[in-house]
Amino acid sequence: MELAYYSDYAVRLVNTEEPARNKDSLTSVEAVRELFGAASQMARRATDADVTRFRSVRARLRAVFTAADEGDHTQAVDLLNSLLLEFPVSPQISGHDYLDDEGHPRWHMHLADHPSNATAGFAAIAAMGLAFHLTEFGADRLGLCQAPPCRNAYLDTSTNRSRRYCSDRCATRANVAAYRARKRLEAERSATTGLTAENSQESTTPADR
Repeated sequence: MELAYYSDYAVRLVNTEEPARNKDSLTSVEAVRELFGAASQMARRATDADVTRFRSVRARLRAVFTAADEGDHTQAVDLLNSLLLEFPVSPQISGHDYLDDEGHPRWHMHLADHPSNATAGFAAIAAMGLAFHLTEFGADRLGLCQAPPCRNAYLDTSTNRSRRYCSDRCATRANVAAYRARKRLEAERSATTGLTAENSQESTTPADR
C-alpha cells in the first residue's frame, strides 16, 4: 500500500459530517466499518463505542484542515503532531498483494498499527498519511471546499496549487453562482446608469435646451 493512499483516510472521516447542512453520516458501527474500505480486518474490530471515538478524532482532523485552509500552517502542524503522538504507528516494509512481472514481491512501505481499538487504528493511519502528504507537498495543500455551504476537506494535488473545491460538482455550482452574481450586478449598474441619465435630462431647464 502506498503511503499517499493513507492520507485519504483523514479526508474520508472528516467528510462524514457537513456542519453547515447539519448532516452527519457517522451514526452507526456499520458507518464506522465502511470508512476502513479494503482494510476489512481492522473494520471487524469496530464496536458501537467507536462511533463516539471516531467523532472525536474527526473533529481534531477537521481542525487540522481548518487551520491549514486559513493559512495558519504552524497550528495545523501542531494539531497533527498531537494526533501522531497519541496514535503512533510503526512503518514497515511489506510485499503483500503486490507482485512484479516475475512474481516477486513489489516492496513498499506499510504502516503497521498496534491499536487498542478500531478508532486508534484508524486515527493512527489517518494522521500518519496526512503527515506524509503535508511534509511532501506543503500545508497549503490541505483545504476546505470554498463552495458554500459545503466545507468538505480535500487534498490539493494540482500542479499549480489552484484547487479550491472538493469536487467538480461544487466547482460548477460555485462558477454558476459567480456568473449569476456578475449578471445581477451588471443589471443593477445598468439600471442605475439609466436612471441617472433620465434624472439628468428631466432636471435640464427649457432654456438650457
